[in-house]
Amino acid sequence: MQRRQFVAAGLTLACAAPLTASAQDFPDKPIKIYQGFAAGGNADTIARVVSAEMTKGLGQPFVVEAQTGAGGTIAAATVARARPDGYTLLLATGGHAVAGALYNKLNYQTVSDFQMISTVTFFPFLLVVRADSPYRSLGELLAAARGDARSVSYGSAGIGSTHHLAGELLVKSAKVEMLHVPYRGDAASVTALLGGEVPMIIAPPTAVMPNIKAGKLRALATTGAQRWSAMPELPTVVEQGVAGYDVRSWAGFMAPAGTPRPIVERLRTETLKALQVPAVRARLEDMGGEARGSTPEEMTTMVSAELKRWTAVVNDSHIPRQ
Repeated sequence: MQRRQFVAAGLTLACAAPLTASAQDFPDKPIKIYQGFAAGGNADTIARVVSAEMTKGLGQPFVVEAQTGAGGTIAAATVARARPDGYTLLLATGGHAVAGALYNKLNYQTVSDFQMISTVTFFPFLLVVRADSPYRSLGELLAAARGDARSVSYGSAGIGSTHHLAGELLVKSAKVEMLHVPYRGDAASVTALLGGEVPMIIAPPTAVMPNIKAGKLRALATTGAQRWSAMPELPTVVEQGVAGYDVRSWAGFMAPAGTPRPIVERLRTETLKALQVPAVRARLEDMGGEARGSTPEEMTTMVSAELKRWTAVVNDSHIPRQ
């Protein structure tokens, strides 16, 4: 019995040795980052901007690859199944928790199959109307919805998007009824708003700021807990009478579960260093975000809370699971 225990322990140490050695030498080859949305979009840009700076400290290049489709779940599944050696990462967004709430049959667990590294950025959504809209505030729009729910609708980037769930949470929190009108992406929802198909849309700043600056659209509110630094005059949803409302999307780095802690800490250290570089912070701010890192534990807690919240919204709003 003792001999068998000794042999088993030896095999365990032997299996662990390659990862231990790789942690000491990490990194000695390029690191791949998967993201689940279109090349050139927000997630892709965030991954490239931050990783380009991380390359300087790690001494190895990053390769960013888009695996689009199914709300980012294809890219997430790729990373969940990858070898936990630090060379395959996921640039996850707020949609990662939304997908966990919305999809019935994911071939990975939203939290437990990943080792969180650090958040990178947080950004609010904006509630936007046309410049000639009769609604001058969110309060006026909600009052109209209370008077006649059929008169007020809102557009989003699609069923099950974070934008959609943010709208359903607003409806629930404000105790009103509004019709959700899904479009195929932010560009389509902006076009619909400009064309008068819907009176309001919920969208990220990057999707609407050009038309706001051009005087074609007007923002009624920001969805974050605090006012957005780029538009400090714009009140939050909470400031307009909807208590407790706070919706911000985010982006952050994840690795497969089981990635050695020394590798996780090395990646986290370089992420935090990159987020302190003025050019990186400025680029993230230009995209509507706030550069903010975290510990792995803080990120795990945040993603777990997001999953719980969006699962409740999906259930309460009777949104069909995919």
